[in-house]
Amino acid sequence: MLGCGAHHDEGDGMAGEVRRLTRPSHPVDTLVGARLRAARQAAGLTLAAVAAEAGLTKGFLSRLERDEVSPSVASLVTVCGVLGIGVGQLFEPPETSLVRAGEAPPIHFGGQGVREVLLTAGAQRALHVIRSVIEPGGGGGEELYSLACDVEFVHVLRGRLRLLLPGEVVVLEAGDAFTMPGATPHTWLNPSAATCEVLWVLTPAP
Repeated sequence: MLGCGAHHDEGDGMAGEVRRLTRPSHPVDTLVGARLRAARQAAGLTLAAVAAEAGLTKGFLSRLERDEVSPSVASLVTVCGVLGIGVGQLFEPPETSLVRAGEAPPIHFGGQGVREVLLTAGAQRALHVIRSVIEPGGGGGEELYSLACDVEFVHVLRGRLRLLLPGEVVVLEAGDAFTMPGATPHTWLNPSAATCEVLWVLTPAP
């Protein structure tokens, strides 16, 4: 005899037990528009180019990147194929890292009178963010050098930094920022009597 409210499905062999089956989350139930857009932009492709290659309309793809439509699995697989990514990459949790003050690992790119720490995770290849504390007279050396990255960004947090480029000297004060191609030959120096603190951003990580 079944208790009140119980349900028995003959043949399931589990009389008196209620089992609720839920449909597994479908891949396209998750918002993927931002990741598709990022992958397309990283590949240097236009909406029109991806849409044409995938056999979709530009308008549909644009709405897909804004999560305004839900594509079929076949369409999603096709778009990912055009972008050169796996469908699973759209649903991976974002990679995050936390570096507490005082726990950043030391890093040394060379030079004298400088202490440097890496603020981004070592496995992060998209960029490196480095904080340097440069003692008075400290610097990268007299010889110009360049880095194996596309862009180098320099932001002076406090003090003064002198950047030496071919045929040019740029003096940065606290709050100033400077951006240059990573291949630009350069070196740097703290010309003042006070400590200088600098934030360097290199992308991608050299």
